[in-house]
Amino acid sequence: MRVLSIQSHVAYGHVGNSAAVFPLQRLGHEVWPVLTVNFSNHTGYGAWRGPLIAADDVRDVVTGIGERGAFATCDAVLSGYQGSPEIADVIVDAVARVKAANPAATYTCDPVMGNATSGCFVNPAIPPKYRSTVIPVADVLTPNQFELGFITDNDALSGASPLEDVLAAADEVRALGPATVLVTSVVREGAPEDVIEMLAVTGEGAWLVTTPRLPMKANGSGDITAALFTAHLHETGSAAEALARTASSVFAVLKETLDSGERELRLIAAQDAIASPAREFEVTQVR
Repeated sequence: MRVLSIQSHVAYGHVGNSAAVFPLQRLGHEVWPVLTVNFSNHTGYGAWRGPLIAADDVRDVVTGIGERGAFATCDAVLSGYQGSPEIADVIVDAVARVKAANPAATYTCDPVMGNATSGCFVNPAIPPKYRSTVIPVADVLTPNQFELGFITDNDALSGASPLEDVLAAADEVRALGPATVLVTSVVREGAPEDVIEMLAVTGEGAWLVTTPRLPMKANGSGDITAALFTAHLHETGSAAEALARTASSVFAVLKETLDSGERELRLIAAQDAIASPAREFEVTQVR
């Protein structure tokens, strides 16, 4: 698989393309990273250096890749943190150009906006652009539960919610365009407090996987999740299998990070679990 990945980049640590590129490569895929920001570190530290990349500059990089004739061989477009609302138009244009060259290509959108702990942490102009411009052209959408609630104007999803409500919100988003929705950081009403879940929803069904909740906050975990799910879905054609493999690898990365005492994801140390997922967590069909 060949992936055009339009995301942020940090020199220190692993978020955005710095979290997505290596796992995809470790699975044997070719990745063309296009940067939306070039920061020293992720913004969770409260201080960082480096530039937001202007939308026209991002577009130029994408155009240059297209001028090499690469779009015809591109299997997937992946986007994450955008940096500015203007990037949305660049991404939509890139998706259109790739699909014109290869109609079988897919687009995965990770709508990075915030989480239940921090709230919405992006430019306020970005969320409306997701709904109006980006999500309608996506094939796969990978919001966390908070972002799913933000997209669907359902504030209740910022806390523990009935599974039926999460499924209904996923269906509402699917009606906007994406065939597949992967909801991460699901906090399901009635589930044990020491677990965290992910939910994959397609037109064929819905599947839930449960993993232990680790006592940590891991910046970049959503970015690696979107990348791995895209790769495994492309390879297997099965949302359930992609969910199982992704959950296994992401949990292994997080456990390695927790055990190390480090703040940044231990992608290199956990690379074998990325390349060969153990699939130790059962996936349950819930619809």
